[in-house]
Amino acid sequence: MKIERISIVVPCFNEEAALPFFYEALENTRKKLEQADFEYIFIDDGSRDQTLAVIKELAKKDDKRVRYVSFSRNFGKEAALYAGLQYATGDYVAVMDADLQDPPELLPEMLSLLRTKAYDCIGTKRITRKGEPFLRSFFARQFYKWMNRISETEFVDGARDYRLMTRRMVEAVLSVSEVNRFSKGIFSWVGFETHYLPYENKERVAGETSWSFWGLVNYSLDAVINFSDLPLMFASFIGIFSFFISLLFLVFIVIRALIFGDPTAGWPSLVTIFLAIGGLQLFCLGIVGKYLGKTYLETKKRPLYILKETDQVKKESK
Repeated sequence: MKIERISIVVPCFNEEAALPFFYEALENTRKKLEQADFEYIFIDDGSRDQTLAVIKELAKKDDKRVRYVSFSRNFGKEAALYAGLQYATGDYVAVMDADLQDPPELLPEMLSLLRTKAYDCIGTKRITRKGEPFLRSFFARQFYKWMNRISETEFVDGARDYRLMTRRMVEAVLSVSEVNRFSKGIFSWVGFETHYLPYENKERVAGETSWSFWGLVNYSLDAVINFSDLPLMFASFIGIFSFFISLLFLVFIVIRALIFGDPTAGWPSLVTIFLAIGGLQLFCLGIVGKYLGKTYLETKKRPLYILKETDQVKKESK
């Protein structure tokens, strides 16, 4: 029987406290899997603590399996995910967070399902958000709800980046080389049969999350712009609506002037109208500007990340 290789891609940003626990949990799971060869690819996303040093110690301790890639600065989780997929050499590739909120004990079931050839991806989704702040959970649910309404791409509520994919799906994801990335959307957009395993939400094993509330809001806005043109249609609708409202006001002002005269005291209402229309125009320009800004960044063709050091050779996608 062929020994299959499984690559575990782990984006890391300031995870020095969590990494030893994560490695131990991953090793406990690996020992339960037969006929599988593992490689762990840690992506140091410009960490400011001793994350890279911890990864190097793990690589020295387990030079057969542990590999690392280090960026010159923090380029973000999306760049780290993309780099990890580029360097992965496995028949199957998993994406996991280092904080153990993605339980490694699900890997045997995920691998078993992929081996049936019925799926190309086994994803995970949280059935509860226990431990999260109420406001964050509320907005997360609303995000998935509205994204599925305004986008043709499916967004699964509670879905994590944690998933195990076949090689052909990994190659498809790598072929989407856009700079402005939203991986949850890309995983869905490329297609392929995907099955989701539900699990209870887990707390971080150590350290603190690097995601702030406003960081998540900005990340959500990127998702909207990357996978929907509805905001542009909304801006157009606002422009047409405000134009017709202005015509109605014009008719009202003309009729009032013919019947009651044209008192000078009417200037506040006109100023209010001008301000309202001006505000709507600026709002719509902001929406258009956001799309233009993303297009501008894409045309620059800048790399997603700058490599500082690594101990392996990147696998070129087909």
